[in-house]
Amino acid sequence: MTARVDRIVTSGTFSLDGGTWDVDNNVWILGDDADALVIDAAHDADAIAEAVGDRRLVAIVCTHAHDDHIDAAPALAARAEAPILLHPGDRPLWDRTHPGRAPDAELTDGQTLHIAGTELTVLHTPGHSPGAVCLYAPALGTLFSGDTLFQGGPGATGRSFSDFPTIIDSIRDRLLTLPPETVVHTGHGDDTTIGAESPHLEEWIARGH
Repeated sequence: MTARVDRIVTSGTFSLDGGTWDVDNNVWILGDDADALVIDAAHDADAIAEAVGDRRLVAIVCTHAHDDHIDAAPALAARAEAPILLHPGDRPLWDRTHPGRAPDAELTDGQTLHIAGTELTVLHTPGHSPGAVCLYAPALGTLFSGDTLFQGGPGATGRSFSDFPTIIDSIRDRLLTLPPETVVHTGHGDDTTIGAESPHLEEWIARGH
């Protein structure tokens, strides 16, 4: 059976640098009728578990470790006996939210994850955070971009652990080289495509300065 992509939207808060904001997060579930993989366990472990259903949860993959993307990860992991995967560059952010509970395994650039006969390639795309990653499924023509790329531009870089030139380099060198028809499933908000975002790179650079 071909892997399918499901989305649920969960609501909560994002806190960093002394501020707290209400946010809605996309939680992506990739799998088939037997197995599933969760990308970003945000806010509500019960809602995510309900969406997974009776499938085996093989892993919880974190695109980065801002608290709104990982706050439900340990509870979901314990419930489903699934490992949490995170790039080590974001361990300092993770430890702010979950001190004493380490991720179970590290994500590395170029690593391949397998779910329901589908390969996901890990692309390290720092900028929004040091250990931010995107997940590319070429067979599905799909990229899970976390908070690196949105409809309309790059993820925010105005807070601690972020850097605007770095995120621009990541998007230009790692993402805009993908086929233009690639569908981008983002961490918040609506989908876009690589082709829709590519023409705006110079605008983003000018806006960033």
